[in-house]
Formats: sequence, C-alpha cells, structure tokens
Amino acid sequence: MRMAVLRYAVPPGVPDRSGCDACGAPVSLARPWPALGPTARCGRCRARVGPPPGTVEVAVLAAVVLLLLVGPSDGTLPALAWWLGWTIPAVLVDLAVHRLPDRLTLPATAGTWLLLGVAALDAEPGHWLRAVLAGAGLALFFASTALLLGRRGFGLGDAKLALGVGALLGWYGWPVLLLGLLLTFGLSALVSLGLLATRRATWSTHLPLGPFLLIGTIGALLLTT
Repeated sequence: MRMAVLRYAVPPGVPDRSGCDACGAPVSLARPWPALGPTARCGRCRARVGPPPGTVEVAVLAAVVLLLLVGPSDGTLPALAWWLGWTIPAVLVDLAVHRLPDRLTLPATAGTWLLLGVAALDAEPGHWLRAVLAGAGLALFFASTALLLGRRGFGLGDAKLALGVGALLGWYGWPVLLLGLLLTFGLSALVSLGLLATRRATWSTHLPLGPFLLIGTIGALLLTT
C-alpha cells in the first residue's frame, strides 16, 4: 500500500513516481527497505519518501481491527476487505494531491461487485441487485455534477470511488446508503467549518472527498451491521 501511495501521489499529467524525489534513487517492491518501511526514508539520501511515516501502517492496522472485531457477520466481509485494501491507498493519494487514480478505484469497484455477487449466492438475490443499482446511481449522480458544474461539482475520481461505496452500503438497504451519505457530507461540512474558523481554508478551498467517503461508509456499516 505504501508503494501504491508513493507511485500515484503525483499531480495529473505527471508520470508515476518510481523513486526518491530528492536523489532519484529507485524504490520498488524488490528492494523495499528502508523507503517502504515505517520510517519512509530514502536509503541513499535519507530524504522522506512517500506518505508520512506511520500513516499507512496505522490505517492498515485500523482496517484489520475493524474487520476482525466489528466486520459484517455475513458473506460481505471479503468484499469489504477487498474494498479497504484498494481504497486506503487511494484516499491517501487523494489527501496528498487531490486525485483518485483509476488504477486504485477501478480494481476496488470490480472486486467489490464481484465478491458481493458471490455473497449473493447465499443471500437474497435482491441484495446484489440493490447494491449494483445503488453503486451505479451514486456514481452517476457524482459524475453528473462533475460534468455540469465543473470544479464546483464532485470529481470523476469521486464518482468512480462511489461505485464501490454505493454497492457496499446499498447491499444493506437504502436507509444505510442514506446514512453513509449523511455521515460523509456532515463530516465534510464540519471539517470545512473548522478550517474556515481557524483561517486554514477559504470558501474557494477544495477539500478531497475521498477520505470522507471512506469514513462515512465505515461509520454507516458500523452503526447498522
């Protein structure tokens, strides 16, 4: 996951990162230490590489605890685990450069829909149909705002992430989907007001939505499953 964040946390149109920005030393899964370790330091020049130390590890630990202790008791646990495995690095990229790479969001959606389909073999078929409709509908809504409102709307990356978000929440019913959206936008509004109050943002500041979608989805599942 740390490698994924390092590679894709670049502005749009810039080639994927393959090494240390300071000295150019290559970083890969074949030789991960120390750049991909918890210290996140280049082995050649000791500059920081990728996301801040500990952020990926803490996020993964929280996800594991969530899955082991309070994860869904039905067959959707593999789908949630798959979605988290791709969405956590995507959200960290979003925090860094305000973009959600297709190479993370699209596999997250494809695997989530497939695993929910497998779970539907032991559940009511209507669950999977509702999940698909919820995911497609939420993504279509996000995409329409991006096309109609431009920067004032949601991004297309948010729409692609919403394909999995809507499916996971829609599986449990329309009220769960609504709760997840309320948590997402409510938390986003609170953070925005806090940043405005402390003068760390202005009314034109764009906040990444990915982290709020992740927290809102997890919060809704915790409260309803």
